[in-house]
Amino acid sequence: MKKTKVLYVEDETFLAKIVSETLESRGYEVVLEEDGGKAFQRFSEIKPDVCVLDIMLPNKDGFTIADEIRDKDTDVPIIFLSAKSQTADVVSGFKTGANDYIRKPFSMEELIVRIENVLRHKIVATGEQDEVNIGAYTFNMKRQTLNHPDEGRKLSYRESELLKLLYENRDKIVERSEILTLLWGSDSFFNSRTLDVYITKLRGYLKHDPAIEIITIKGIGYRFVMG
Repeated sequence: MKKTKVLYVEDETFLAKIVSETLESRGYEVVLEEDGGKAFQRFSEIKPDVCVLDIMLPNKDGFTIADEIRDKDTDVPIIFLSAKSQTADVVSGFKTGANDYIRKPFSMEELIVRIENVLRHKIVATGEQDEVNIGAYTFNMKRQTLNHPDEGRKLSYRESELLKLLYENRDKIVERSEILTLLWGSDSFFNSRTLDVYITKLRGYLKHDPAIEIITIKGIGYRFVMG
């Protein structure tokens, strides 16, 4: 059976050793790179199934590496690891196309669950219809684009996944806890506030078609309607 290949970019030697050995003990194949400047080259060489990137790295930070990876591969899951916890840092991570963001210190069980989660989402996404019409908009799920005759937009991975989830469950109430668990891995207070930011952004993106609404069901979740 083919092992899941992980590109792990981390310059903290002790942490890198623990994480690598633990993942390998769980059946993963881990390729470790400590130099941010060499990370994209390693990515191109090994073609990993998932990338786990620290943000603060020598020579090139994780955000820049993720940008380079996304230019070449829009599908490979990317997970950021960082001691940074400000909302702006998390949002910056998702804007680069990251699938998940884990704050240090973290448990190995949490990391493994997050890896399994992003890989499961990738499998589910395979074979889905790439492009759908949402009112006056054209939404390409694979390219993560949302186009209107008056405006075109490239979505972040998390924006695209949130819009897809709401659209696929249109006219139904989607609970906040379900969205948070599916897209962020937990329904923590911090993730909940981040979801509020993303809902506001999607409403702004869809403003050119007044028939489209993301309705807040107070204390429960959201309902996506198209007139």
